[in-house]
Amino acid sequence: MMCGSFFLQAQQLPLFTQYREYSTAINPATVGSNYLNFGQQGTIGLSYRSQWVDIANAPRTTIIHGSYFIDDLSGVNFIVGGQLMNDEIGPTAFTSLKGRLAAVISDDPEYAGISIGLNAGGLQYRINATELRARDAEDIMLAQNVAQFSADFGVGVFAYSSFGRGDDNFVYGGVSLPQVFGDFSFIDDNGRELTQQRVMHAYAQAGAIFTFWNDSFLEPSVWVKYAPNVPVNVDANIRYQFPIGLFIGAGGSTAGTAHLETGVLVGDNVGFEKNLQIGYGFDHSFSNQGAFIGGTHELNVAYYFSR
Repeated sequence: MMCGSFFLQAQQLPLFTQYREYSTAINPATVGSNYLNFGQQGTIGLSYRSQWVDIANAPRTTIIHGSYFIDDLSGVNFIVGGQLMNDEIGPTAFTSLKGRLAAVISDDPEYAGISIGLNAGGLQYRINATELRARDAEDIMLAQNVAQFSADFGVGVFAYSSFGRGDDNFVYGGVSLPQVFGDFSFIDDNGRELTQQRVMHAYAQAGAIFTFWNDSFLEPSVWVKYAPNVPVNVDANIRYQFPIGLFIGAGGSTAGTAHLETGVLVGDNVGFEKNLQIGYGFDHSFSNQGAFIGGTHELNVAYYFSR
């Protein structure tokens, strides 16, 4: 039995296919792609992710996020915003609400800057006791649905700079701790304790934007994820934005997952000053379990404004 035993290893926070669209969830210091690519200061977005669709009670994640870049100050500029995230996995779920504040140090933030950011708010962790099934008489069993609250924080650093002719090309990167602390403990009718420990995660992101003469651009990027006692996971992706507003992308991760994405940006290409982006992402796992767990679907809608 000891030789045949194993640990199930995974990070606690949600994964994303179109991870450049979730700057507030990954790194609170991030200067969003809408600003670097289009000069849009504001973003309001909604996304939904359904992971491993062939498994009952598989992860489901919904995010509402918004931010605004106050870039007309001298020396220090600010990004303000917030996010509401709901993540459900089987009988467990959490909902977090956090505000975002980042300071961008730059004399001209349109071309380069260094940002320091903070996400702060609260988190509710829930267990639906009606969905729990005991395999042994000594297993911990909760008599009713339970929930607990905790503070929730995230910190990050981000830097970006233009390069090349016309200052339309950018290179960027950052590191963050999106989840710092917070444990939950529940007691059943027999006085036995069920503990959920929220471990610290560490993220790193980097990428570049290469703009072409016809206003199309190519954006390769990478997202590195680390959690204690779990193998480091690396996502790499490349996206091409056509001048007509359509974009396509592809990539993969060291977990044996392939990514595909596509979407459309409605705005300048049809005579409007503001932009509405609709994107779709799909993941397929080539691991041994890939044929049984099913694919992953991700849909996001974002509204960019205030140029």
